[in-house]
Amino acid sequence: MKKFTFVLLSFCILLFADTEYADPKPSIDNPRQIVFSVTEDSPHALDHILSVANNVLKFYGPEKVEMKIVAYSKGLALLYKRNRTTAVRVDALMQYDVEFVACGNTMRTLNVKKEDLIDGSVIVTAGVVELLESVKAGWIYIKP
Repeated sequence: MKKFTFVLLSFCILLFADTEYADPKPSIDNPRQIVFSVTEDSPHALDHILSVANNVLKFYGPEKVEMKIVAYSKGLALLYKRNRTTAVRVDALMQYDVEFVACGNTMRTLNVKKEDLIDGSVIVTAGVVELLESVKAGWIYIKP
């Protein structure tokens, strides 16, 4: 019985244990630098990337995170003005300095103009190169 109680107690402690920060801990002077990519246009994929970004900001606090979301291929739909549901959420995240990056190659392929994108979107030549260079510069890449 004691063994069972100990195992149950250990499990509960693990279940409710908070995440420990890796060194160096995130701070205003040393924020976590996170880059996400989105390559799908399904409502689930678009909702998921925005929810994950929001959760990261809530956990660390916006002052301790630098974040960018790179949209290319079908994921460029995340940044379309006409997609009102995501446009409102993207704009809200932009208020917390989340950078939204559009792939210029995808824009040319799909005949998308700058004015079709949410104001404040940053356009780069190639989204995949933006990811590569961000990772090379020390950013953490996450593909939700």
